[in-house]
Amino acid sequence: MTNFNNPNSDFDKLTRTQILVLMGVTALILMIIAQVWHYFGKVEILAISFNIKDVLFGIGLAIIISILSSIIYRFWEDYRRSADYYLELVVKPLIWADLLWLGLLPGLSEELLFRGVMLSALGENLLALIISSIIFGILHYNGKGQISYVVWATLVGFILGFSAIYTGNLLIPIIAHIITNWISSIMWKLKHPDSL
Repeated sequence: MTNFNNPNSDFDKLTRTQILVLMGVTALILMIIAQVWHYFGKVEILAISFNIKDVLFGIGLAIIISILSSIIYRFWEDYRRSADYYLELVVKPLIWADLLWLGLLPGLSEELLFRGVMLSALGENLLALIISSIIFGILHYNGKGQISYVVWATLVGFILGFSAIYTGNLLIPIIAHIITNWISSIMWKLKHPDSL
């Protein structure tokens, strides 16, 4: 069990290889769930449309989410502690090149499942948005004291889901999710030079 109050516990010292394997396995599991649900549930996945306007929308959304995160980080102590714990656990063992995967794997697999399949299967309405966002937030729970991180992830899930419903383009939340992960991990690495 993760000991939130003791960041030096043995469980919390995951290696680079362990983090990369966990990211890969988690992404694979989420992709399989999405594909099985899509196939057996006969769910129509949101379209992915590549155009400059939507790419820029996704980038802008990532910047907005990152700014909101930094504001919340500054003023909400529990979230700051929770985010630092999570980022130290996941980002600290990684080298710079690994951050590419930290953006791509969750960004693609989580968006395919939560916004691509789940949101569509539940009806692409407000209730579907709320349910998928809450489940997305719960997925980010990783131990005692992490409730504020779950609340933040739920809010981000809502924002990403709303962008998918509003535009009908799954590319937007995918881009936003990937870039948001990159921004947060790069900022954390720069702020903690001992992890470089």
